[in-house]
Amino acid sequence: MDLNPEKVRELKLIATRIREWVIRMTYNASSGHPGGSLSSAEILSVLYFHEMRIDPKNPEWPERDCFVLSKGHASPAFYAALAIRGFFPEDELLTFRKIKSRLQGHPSLGIPGVEISTGSLGQGLSVGVGMALAAKMDSKNYRVYVLLGDGEIEEGNVWEAAMCASTHKLDNLIAIVDRNRIQLDDYTNTMEILDPLPEKWRAFGWCPFVINGHNVEEIVNALQNAKKCDRPAVIIANTIKGKGVSYMENTAKYHGKPPENEEEFKIALKEIEEERRRI
Repeated sequence: MDLNPEKVRELKLIATRIREWVIRMTYNASSGHPGGSLSSAEILSVLYFHEMRIDPKNPEWPERDCFVLSKGHASPAFYAALAIRGFFPEDELLTFRKIKSRLQGHPSLGIPGVEISTGSLGQGLSVGVGMALAAKMDSKNYRVYVLLGDGEIEEGNVWEAAMCASTHKLDNLIAIVDRNRIQLDDYTNTMEILDPLPEKWRAFGWCPFVINGHNVEEIVNALQNAKKCDRPAVIIANTIKGKGVSYMENTAKYHGKPPENEEEFKIALKEIEEERRRI
């Protein structure tokens, strides 16, 4: 599906807004996970501003599409997408990880737009399978989208859920793997060898797609093709950890660490603003 240039630009600009909020939120809180939040900005931009059937004024709409952030530590990007989309005021983002704030380090029920509490890695796909199966049983047309981390899919219960999804032919379930190749401690391939990922998912009965996870047009096209599959689909989105902030890119250091000081904070915002101007 081709996007007109205005829509492409809009989605790219929203991704930069998400990135700016990730930096502001984590720096203000002196805590959080910027690396994997920055890598998923375009994915969330496309899902929330082009793909998903949702109503911010009615978050509990029974016909809504559902999103599960299985990699719950990427909550800064998720919260930013929700706020920009209108689920709650953007000003609330600066309460991130503060005492009595509802915007804690991992998403929890009670926040408009959040379908399930997440953060214990490896469990989100199982939740998504349950949601998708419920839609089938209730003859509902909504779809379920699950965003997974690539380090996270080292968890065995991810693959148990994958087998269950294909067994029940859940063609209303789309998983997206944020393939930034870095997890908490190091590169993923120093922990466990994940490749060849498309073949592994295909062997589990899924329809796999591999894309550039920072290209909004590729994300949109992959989602459109995924919806044509007669079984669950997975989009392996190749991304860059810390995308958009030069000193955070391709390093595990900022997986769970905000800008260290005001200088780093200003550099990050400056680089994001420069990218915005290039769009």
